[in-house]
Amino acid sequence: MCSSKVLAFLIGSIYALFVYFLFSNNLFFADSTSALLLPIITLAYFCTVKHRSIFFVLFLVFYSISDLMIIISDNLTYHEDYFIGNTLYILAYISLTIEIGRNLSLKYTFKNNLFSIIVLFILNTYIAYVLSQIVNPYLELGAEYVLEIVYNISMLMILSLGLLNYFYKNNRKAFYILIGALCIVFAEVINIAYIYVSHQNLLNFLTISLGLVGFYFLYAQAKLKYEKQDEISF
Repeated sequence: MCSSKVLAFLIGSIYALFVYFLFSNNLFFADSTSALLLPIITLAYFCTVKHRSIFFVLFLVFYSISDLMIIISDNLTYHEDYFIGNTLYILAYISLTIEIGRNLSLKYTFKNNLFSIIVLFILNTYIAYVLSQIVNPYLELGAEYVLEIVYNISMLMILSLGLLNYFYKNNRKAFYILIGALCIVFAEVINIAYIYVSHQNLLNFLTISLGLVGFYFLYAQAKLKYEKQDEISF
């Protein structure tokens, strides 16, 4: 079961089933099969990576549990599904943020990338504003609204830190983290469009496909180590 080829075959088969169910308009089965993708990637991580990071493990576990909740979503109330599921995603993104950020030298980063940090802050603020404008008509002011803001901030943080990490490390592992973060954030943005703007199967397909590519790169980077010169503290 822990064979890389077996796990890759499982992921490919489940993805093919997802595509088949999605474009056959069997949305429940499409969502249920897509929810199995990350748990299998998580299994692959445990099987193939010996030196594991607790924060990356937490990211995979929190995200997998939230994905799997769709299978039992019919047995949950709307608020249970919304708050538990999104809280788990937030915890996953916070864990990944810590995983990326713990390898950064804040002093070096602020000293050498201050302009980039300012630009990222402005860009993140704008993206968060646009996303909030999209979902505002569908959410009540209060706990749901606050959770949505926290969710968007935690999501955008992984992209910002992924980019700063690449500036700082400038190696293959950092590049994989950046690509993984980019794919996940774009997948999230498309998913918001799918949920709140246009319920088209193509958007769902792009969401899952980009997410899968993103998780692949994050899994691949976990098998790499930073070069020794990257560990120097400034």
